[in-house]
Amino acid sequence: MAYPFWTAAAVTLAFAVLARLLRGVTGSGAIAGGVVCFALYAFAGPAAFAALVSVFVLTWSATRLGYSSKSRLGVAERREGRKASQVLANLAVAGLCAMVFAVNHRIAFLMGVVAALSEAAADTVSSEIGQARGHAAHLITNWQHVPAGTDGGISLAGTAAGVVAALVVGSVCVATHMLPWGKSLIAAAAGVIGMLADSYLGALFERRQKLSNDIVNLLSTGVAAGLAILLAG
Repeated sequence: MAYPFWTAAAVTLAFAVLARLLRGVTGSGAIAGGVVCFALYAFAGPAAFAALVSVFVLTWSATRLGYSSKSRLGVAERREGRKASQVLANLAVAGLCAMVFAVNHRIAFLMGVVAALSEAAADTVSSEIGQARGHAAHLITNWQHVPAGTDGGISLAGTAAGVVAALVVGSVCVATHMLPWGKSLIAAAAGVIGMLADSYLGALFERRQKLSNDIVNLLSTGVAAGLAILLAG
């Protein structure tokens, strides 16, 4: 089912302008985010847009939490927000799943949308909260101590925050009747697994400069969406 073109366009424009005014994204990031926003609203409906808003609120808030501490560590996000490549790395998979859903109407692809958005929220929130605390993290591959902000490094506080973020996105999807509780919980769990996959990819490849952060984020949302689709039954 496709939703009204003009409604989707108006919502997209308003959201992109707001995200830019809040410095959550750069100019190019606002355009990229607008494209994904349009796809989510037009092909998966207002509930998918509500899920996207929850991701933005969670990540925007987490990014600004403890900003001075993260600046001292040299891991703070740029003040002007995320650029187009970063936005697409986190949201393109969700937009693609929404477009596929509009064609085949299988709930599995709605679960893919939710899982990808849950992973995007969980990954960003876990990283930002872990860095804001400024404590040493553990490398996910061998559990050795590494400085906060190290690619592939995880902490208890950051991981817990990421799980909560994924559950919040899933809960929004239940509240807006996008998915029932059981399906939403599966999608949120897939998002958490995607978050952990992001850490593994970061430790194995990003630290060695074999993959960029954007590619790692794109692959991780793909893992989350793919797992949710497989588990949809």
